[in-house]
Amino acid sequence: MQAFEGKVAVITGAASGIGRNLAEKCIAEGMHVVMTDIEEPVLKAVAAELQATTNNKILPITADVAIEAELQNVLNEAVSNLGGVHLLCNNAGVGGRGNAWTATGKDWEWVLGVNLMSVIVGLRLVVPQMVIQDEPCHIVNTASVAGLMGAAGDALYSVTKHGVVALTENLFRDLRSEGTQIGCSVLCPGFVNTNIIDSARNRPRHLQDDTQDEIPSGEVEEQMAMFREVLKQGMQPSEIANAVFEGIRKDQLYILPHSGFAERIEQRARNITHGINPEVLDVVTLLQPND
Repeated sequence: MQAFEGKVAVITGAASGIGRNLAEKCIAEGMHVVMTDIEEPVLKAVAAELQATTNNKILPITADVAIEAELQNVLNEAVSNLGGVHLLCNNAGVGGRGNAWTATGKDWEWVLGVNLMSVIVGLRLVVPQMVIQDEPCHIVNTASVAGLMGAAGDALYSVTKHGVVALTENLFRDLRSEGTQIGCSVLCPGFVNTNIIDSARNRPRHLQDDTQDEIPSGEVEEQMAMFREVLKQGMQPSEIANAVFEGIRKDQLYILPHSGFAERIEQRARNITHGINPEVLDVVTLLQPND
């Protein structure tokens, strides 16, 4: 996809962070934008702010991406109001810490629902529309370098991001084999200066747990404070958005905005092919580039 002027983008998780900056980049490229997010007041405020900068149409739609009917409504609104979808950014995501046996069933349902199932549903709904349009389109699925590597205590998040990577790899093959004009990319950043550490603020009540974490609350607070500092030092979301559009123009499947991860990714491949057990690293160490 090379031409963006007058085309339509649909972005999930668009009220903040990478999603908001993708919306700003789409506007700069002359696109109409459907912004969807679960945080209605923030979404409407951001959409109004961005609308003041452009004559193109910005359509904010509040939606929980884990609910298929709400995603279907987003697509219906995009088609009826703007005529179609040319760029889909499956960007909504939540953080979730926990290993395979301490994360609860509700933890898994919440994080899988937002990070992976919403991407699957988004593809099921939007790809047929793009096929009907029969013109150059593109899909960007937000994963993480945590979808290419793994860290101790990060099963909950890492599993979902590995799933998005595998899903997008298969999507790439299927779109090519079917002869469509649809490209796709998987976005795999390291730490980015966003508020993902506080994503539990949007966790639905029916998926909240009453159980107490085994780690003392003081230690939990210390860990969260550390993560916030690491995130503040991460790449700016605007840099991620620029990298995404560069990748779209290059028809690039893998978009890794951070340099410095190649050695660890290559080591993982060597571990697999040579039967070597992986080095055990915590998530902060793993996701820091080796610059």
